[in-house]
Amino acid sequence: MKSGKQKESSEGSGLDRTDRRILRLLQQDGRLTNAELAKRVNASPATCHRRTQRLFEEGYLRAVRAEVAPQRVGRGALVVVGVVLDRSTPESFAAFEKAIVALPFILDCHLVAGDFDYFLKIRVRDIADFNRLHGERLIALPGVRQTRTFFVMKEVVDNAPLEF
Repeated sequence: MKSGKQKESSEGSGLDRTDRRILRLLQQDGRLTNAELAKRVNASPATCHRRTQRLFEEGYLRAVRAEVAPQRVGRGALVVVGVVLDRSTPESFAAFEKAIVALPFILDCHLVAGDFDYFLKIRVRDIADFNRLHGERLIALPGVRQTRTFFVMKEVVDNAPLEF
């Protein structure tokens, strides 16, 4: 039996067309007012607000925040660091992860398969700034056996909106 509001399948996500439109619009511009968002999705402001709140409550939206221009705040150099731990045990991974989340200069940390255990994304002022962080903080992290550093020459795509 079909309900009055048929949901489109989005790989089992339970999102209908309006929900997905709200998510896409907020990805493009998190500063949209509820009134403007409602207008763009063709819903009443009250309905749009309820839907947006539900999207937050159900974990589809985690946060709305500003994207700061790194060069303008003295963090123009982007560095990707591959990390190899000395052991591949749950305890060594947990110790590394606990330490890494406490470092404010780490933008992203991903556990990966392959030659490295983790990839880190870091923004710094310049090579000297990174060299200091590397020598004082990164190689001192629990279990770190090896790091390999990649200085980004050009950012072709960065923080693109999620397609769904």
